[in-house]
Amino acid sequence: MNKTTFIKAASEHKAIEEVLRRPLVYFVIIPLILFAFYQVFLASPRYQSQAKLIVKEPDAMATMDASFALLSGFGMTPGGPDTELVKAFIHSNDMLGYLEENLSLSEHYQNSDIDFLSRLSSSASQEEFLAFYTRHTRVEIDEKSQVITVLVQAFDQPFAFEMNSAIVSRAEWYINEIGHRLAEEQLNFVQAEHQVIDNKLRDAKAQLLAFQRRHNLLDPEAEGVAFQEITYQLEAQVASKQAELSALRSSMSDDAPLVIQKLNELASLEEQLSKERARLTQQQNFGESLPADEQNLSVSMILSKFSEYKIDLELALNAYTSSQVSLEKSRIEAYRQLKFLVTVETPTLPEDATYPKVFYNIALFFAVTMMLFGIARILIATVLELRH
Repeated sequence: MNKTTFIKAASEHKAIEEVLRRPLVYFVIIPLILFAFYQVFLASPRYQSQAKLIVKEPDAMATMDASFALLSGFGMTPGGPDTELVKAFIHSNDMLGYLEENLSLSEHYQNSDIDFLSRLSSSASQEEFLAFYTRHTRVEIDEKSQVITVLVQAFDQPFAFEMNSAIVSRAEWYINEIGHRLAEEQLNFVQAEHQVIDNKLRDAKAQLLAFQRRHNLLDPEAEGVAFQEITYQLEAQVASKQAELSALRSSMSDDAPLVIQKLNELASLEEQLSKERARLTQQQNFGESLPADEQNLSVSMILSKFSEYKIDLELALNAYTSSQVSLEKSRIEAYRQLKFLVTVETPTLPEDATYPKVFYNIALFFAVTMMLFGIARILIATVLELRH
């Protein structure tokens, strides 16, 4: 090797060393090569299963009478689907516990075959486990159609499909259970109140019938009217006999047989009238078996007591009618609260790995590192300029 060749080789070696000493190589090129090597050769593939859901409410207008539709307010305040509730449940600890119990989710996430940067730490806490699960399970909601898209990532195709299927099945159970439980609790409360009113109506009927049986009455009001009509008829007959007697006395003496006959008839009518009037006011005793407040009652008092029982029965009947309407309305409202999670697209079985997106990640990493490197160079240049 001659001197010229030696000097040329030394200069090239020095140039390479200068290049290697440049910050761009250390802070951009070498990290980019390492990151690209990890993305291409080490990063574990993640497969994504997709499912689409929507929360639907029953169309009760098609199955109900028009009067009940107006009564319940259908068509006035339509309710929207509880999509946010579905999303919150999918990302909840309850869903994570269900998946852990049925699919051993932590074992899948902590599998040693997965690269150390992608897998879940074996010493991860419950909060870290939930955060890791949430990062690998996305729930997207379309604002216009309210369609819920569930995207589940796993490290092999069958498990991604099984995991998404389990999430969809559990979410359907949760939404259906919530709706049925709310509707059942509301309906049970209204039915219990209706039963109380029904018992009051039965009690009022029983009390009225028992009062009629105790006093041997079919209808005290009708009987009181009949007593009054008899009294009025007797009064009319007494007045008529008195007029006839006055006419006879004007032409006959008091000893005349016809006058004596009229006097006897008038006395009989007056005696009968006194008896009938006494029946309306005198106290009647039906025995010691009657309650204390019903012993020795007159016909008018019995009529008053009967009216009280009848008013109680009418009030109970009105309350029962209102309660029946409320019960029907509550049944309609309970039906409106039922919600169903309908599967628009069943969970898919992925064939190709969706993540990592190698070229996108490398390009993004390069852009970020170059941006940070440029900012650092500007800051350093500014500081050096200020020092001079």
